[in-house]
Amino acid sequence: MIRDASSPNDQVADQRRALPSVNTLLELRGMDALLARAPRGVVTDAVRAALDAARSSNVTPGDEPGWIAAVERELSRIVRPSLRLVLNATGVVLHTNLGRAPLADVAITAMASVARGYSNLEYDLESGSRGSRYAHCAALLCELTGAEDALVVNNCAAALVLALNTLADGRGAVISRGELVEIGGSFRIPEIMERSGAYLVEVGTTNRTHVDDYRRALGGDAAGAVLKVHRSNFAIEGFVAEASVAELRPIAAAAGVPIIHDLGSGLLLPLEEIGLTGEPTARDALRAGATLVTMSGDKLLGGPQAGIIVGERTAIAALRGNPLARSYRVDKLALAALEATLALYREPARAMREIPVLAMLGASVDALRRRARSMTEVIAPHASTVRIVDSEASVGGGAFPTARIPSVALAFAHDASELERRLRLGDPPVVARVSEGQLLLDLRTVPPRDDDALVAALVAALRAHS
Repeated sequence: MIRDASSPNDQVADQRRALPSVNTLLELRGMDALLARAPRGVVTDAVRAALDAARSSNVTPGDEPGWIAAVERELSRIVRPSLRLVLNATGVVLHTNLGRAPLADVAITAMASVARGYSNLEYDLESGSRGSRYAHCAALLCELTGAEDALVVNNCAAALVLALNTLADGRGAVISRGELVEIGGSFRIPEIMERSGAYLVEVGTTNRTHVDDYRRALGGDAAGAVLKVHRSNFAIEGFVAEASVAELRPIAAAAGVPIIHDLGSGLLLPLEEIGLTGEPTARDALRAGATLVTMSGDKLLGGPQAGIIVGERTAIAALRGNPLARSYRVDKLALAALEATLALYREPARAMREIPVLAMLGASVDALRRRARSMTEVIAPHASTVRIVDSEASVGGGAFPTARIPSVALAFAHDASELERRLRLGDPPVVARVSEGQLLLDLRTVPPRDDDALVAALVAALRAHS
């Protein structure tokens, strides 16, 4: 079949053949500014990407300014960091996908100070000899929790594996069936326990486990530890029974086995004053009789990612001497941030003000509403439908799973999905939520210092959307 010379397919082919070469585009006058921003090889990759985009879309930028703009867009995409700061307007304070706890200013300063040069990470300045990285936060953790000793590793799962491998390798770890939980990322407690070298000894049922269930399991010589896992990411209600650590302590002592309490959230201060109840603090868990308590540094504690183990001196010493400890060790930046965060807890009122997670949880609805009104004054000319609505925030991070925290949100009813997309792809990205056809930006998870940035991102997205 002979095609007509003016057919659409031939016109598209002609357009593709007419595209400039890579070298031609690199020689454009406006390319000098881009070559000053990035190495020539990176700019060349951006040029190729712009040409590929023109081929695939059948739309060419046309003139010189159009090509420069197309290459600049591709260059910005290529050099943009993979890990970026985002604004969290979801209302989930400890959002695992968004990095959990933001750090306090003092923690950021401490990290920058240590990162700037060398440090005494494993050097004892007083003796002039080799030191241990495990010494840096131990004293503070003991002071704040009442523990005899403490150890910091790289996350809470590592803390649990290290504890079980040290105290129950090749032996049974007794745990209630009601505590065989799944944590974030599809990781399950039974699978973590299996990797530790301890084997699972299940007792009780999903909803009811009694002290006698543990007593029977501890009757022989096979058990190496009792494991209590705080059900931090769900709740069981109704016909339920649970054996507390205080109740288990006598029978565990009689059997000569330790109690490991996986606390999860890392709560150091009671939060009843802001309406959050039911979550034990690390001091509470130790006081109840746990041999070791494991918890996260980047949840309710409000610090960097870390696994924290506090408890009896002899048990911590055994963990510290386990060769596995080296594979789970924490780096100097996390230690610096954790130490600075822990120091804030010496003054609880200051901790509630300066640790972002605690400040967000404690912010009053009136304060959130005042901020919302200020924002709408700027946004209203660009979105006449913006409304201030009541919202419900959550703690997240597997803590206080049933708590619903009164909050305030900015609501946009028109084309919510498209506005959500534009905000998410903006600079900085804003992550919000769509509910019942409305885009909601919950202000509880936006620090006041980011209000201007949020407004600017909203205005830019609304302008592009109009």
